[in-house]
Formats: sequence, C-alpha cells, structure tokens
Amino acid sequence: MTDKLWGGRFTAKAAEWVDKFGASISFDQQMAKEDLTASIAHVKMLGKQNIIPAKDAKTIEDGLNVLMQRLEAGELHFTVENEDIHLNMESLLTDLIGPVAGKLHTARSRNDQVATDFHLWLKNRLPEIKEAITNLQTVLVEKAEENAGTIMPGYTHMQHAQPITYGHYLLAYFEMLQRDYERFEFNQKHTDMLPLGAAALAGTTFPIDREYVADELGFDEVYHNSLDAVSDRDFALEFLSNAALLMEHLSRLAEELILWCTYDFNYIEMDDRFATGSSIMPQKKNADFAELVRGKTGRVYGALMGLLTTMKSLPLAYNKDMQEDKEPVFDTYNTILGSLHIFAGMLESVKVHKEKMHDATINDFSNATELADYLATKGVPFRTAHGIVGKLVLHGIKTHQSLQDMPLSELQEAAPQIQEDVYQELTSEAAVERRTSLGGTAVTNVNKEVARAKAIIKTHQ
Repeated sequence: MTDKLWGGRFTAKAAEWVDKFGASISFDQQMAKEDLTASIAHVKMLGKQNIIPAKDAKTIEDGLNVLMQRLEAGELHFTVENEDIHLNMESLLTDLIGPVAGKLHTARSRNDQVATDFHLWLKNRLPEIKEAITNLQTVLVEKAEENAGTIMPGYTHMQHAQPITYGHYLLAYFEMLQRDYERFEFNQKHTDMLPLGAAALAGTTFPIDREYVADELGFDEVYHNSLDAVSDRDFALEFLSNAALLMEHLSRLAEELILWCTYDFNYIEMDDRFATGSSIMPQKKNADFAELVRGKTGRVYGALMGLLTTMKSLPLAYNKDMQEDKEPVFDTYNTILGSLHIFAGMLESVKVHKEKMHDATINDFSNATELADYLATKGVPFRTAHGIVGKLVLHGIKTHQSLQDMPLSELQEAAPQIQEDVYQELTSEAAVERRTSLGGTAVTNVNKEVARAKAIIKTHQ
C-alpha cells in the first residue's frame, strides 16, 4: 500500500526510480514562496466563509507563516517522495501543526494550486524583466545622445549603403526593445489572472470567495471557466514567445558588436570586463559575452518550441504533460534577465572609434545616392540619374577615384547638369544632414528622437 497523500485507492508502491522520474520537486521548489503565499490567502478565505472553523483556519495560517519564515531562513528541506512543492509543503505543515493541516486542501486541487503558483511566480518576475529592458533602453538613449553626430556606414546586405549616425543606429534597437517592453506588459495582463477556485476541473461545491482570494494575492482578474483555469498555459507561452523575440533582437545586436570590434572593422572596442583572451594566442581579445548571448538565443527558441509542442494536442483539462511547463520558463527568465544586464554593461562601457567609423564612409561610394538625388533636383528623372551614377561608380572603381575626388569635367561629361556645388553634397556630413524626413538619420532628427525616447522611458512603470 502506498503512503502518498493521494494513495487511498492504490495497493502498490512505486519503485524509487519511478518516483524520481515523476517528481517535479527538483525544479518546482522555486515556487515555494508562491505556494505558501497562495495557501495563506486560501485558508484565510476558508475561515472567512466558515468552510472550516475560524480556529482551525488561524492555526493553519500561523503554521504557514512559520514555514514561510523557515523558507526565508533556508531551513526547509524537500523530498522526492513528496513529489512536488505542494505535497512537500502539506507534509511539512502536517509535521508542524498536526492533522488539522489536512483542512487546508478543502475546496482546491493540485491542478488549480499549481496553476496559481505558476501565475504568481511569473507575475512577480515580469516587472524585473521590464525594468531590465528599461535599463538597457536608458543606456542606448544615453549613448545615442552622445553619438548623435558620429558618422558611420549604414549597411544593407552587409554592404556599405549610405552614411548614418551611430546614434541613429542605437535608437533602432531602442525601438525594438520598446516593442519587447510592450509585449511583456501585455503578457502581464494574461498572467494577472487567478485560477484558484477551479479545483480539479469543474469548480467546487463549497461556498468559496474567489474574488477575495484574488484581492489577497493582488490578481486583477479571475478565470471565468474552470476548465480553462487549470489547463491554460497561454501566459507561459506568451512569455516564451516574447522572450524569443527579445533574444532575437539582442542576438542581432550581438552579431554587429562582434563584427565591429574585429581588427577588420575596428569601429568599437569592448571593455576588458566583457571580453576574454585566448589560451594560446596572446593578442586575442574576444567578444565572448556578446557571443554567449547570441548562442543563448537558441536556448530560448528551444524553450518556446518545446512548450508549444507539449501543449499542442492536450485534451482538457489538466494532464501530467503540463509538468513540463515550468523548467523552460524558469530557465528562460534567468537567461533573458542575465542577457539584458550583460548588454547594458557592454554598451555602457564600449569604446567608440569615431574617426574609424567616419573614415569608412569616405571612399566607399556610399554617397552615390546623394549624386543621384542631386541630379534629380536638376530635373533628371531619378531612374536616368541612377544609371548615370552607376556608370560613374564603375569608372571610379576602375580608376581608383571616389565620386568626390573626380574632376568636375569628368562628372559633367557624364551629366552636364552637375555644377561645382555638387562637392558639398557628396560629403558624408551632408548625406546625413539632408535626411530630415521623419525617422531619418539627420542629427536634428536623432536629437528629437532621443527626447522622445526619454519621454517614453518615463512612462515605464
């Protein structure tokens, strides 16, 4: 006969290795505080509703508070035999206050209990993620303001395209992170829902007060369908999906930082605190932490695909498969929080080689569009101007001349509309400053967008 708390109808005890395979205590003990917090709210409701005697409710509540103190002091020890955090806590409570502890589980199931703990766990941590995003955004904005006029090549297809500013580039990632912030903010709405009271799947016959429990735990809403309450993991999938997008953004930034601190580019230099060396090559300074974040992106993608696959064919309501929901979320939380902190430190301390960035725009023909636009302002159809400039670029490649170094006579031979004032238009500074359209790279625009970004950050809670 089994001695499990649920074992009344069982006649055989599982082998130790079977218990270990089925147990979740190795990871769901991370929800120990949430489990106790939810149990305290639940037993207070049971007493208030006279579902159990007030004296018993007070005894149980006091016992749970003692367990909370012991948990915070690191004095609680959990066992595989008790499977999960819920049965472990119930066993510890029984050892502390006796059989009256059994009344705590009145009007609830482990199904709604675990869902509540999971909601609470994520609800308590989403603000940390949003704060970390905000901190990284703040660094990006500060650096964008410092580099509003730092000219660098802009790329398409990893080829020099047109001159931009480093400040404009950094603000592109501010915008990506703002969308990430808003997605996690929406995720908070779906996490801020109370499943407790759904019991196993059909609700309960006891006169519970779910709204009271929601208020005690700080939930904004309760689930309105008991089947949905115990089987919903959308909030966890939303979290993983949002995390995957966040990591995709960080990975793109990591890729560029890794390239730009190479000898070939030399646009930036990583601070020594965020780089490592080689065990054999003394000269090496590797952007290992950016590489590690780039690598951890696959880990987060895997977590999302894993839980999507777990959930894809589950019938209502609860199934043991759903025990696989927590580890990927726990791991992803740690991964993205660490990655955000690493990036804030890296970007705050990175050294920008401004002259190297600027010089890379001088002889790269990235001012070709400026010449085409110039001809368009002289009445030449843009498509015709495009062809003219393309031939001039080919001529420059063959003769090792940049467009701005070609004599006026050569330029006029290709297009008589070109005048002496063209050379002012062909500088990298002019190429940047002329792009004043909303969202463009002009320094005045960057400064406006810095002000806008600062205002957005102030709205973050």
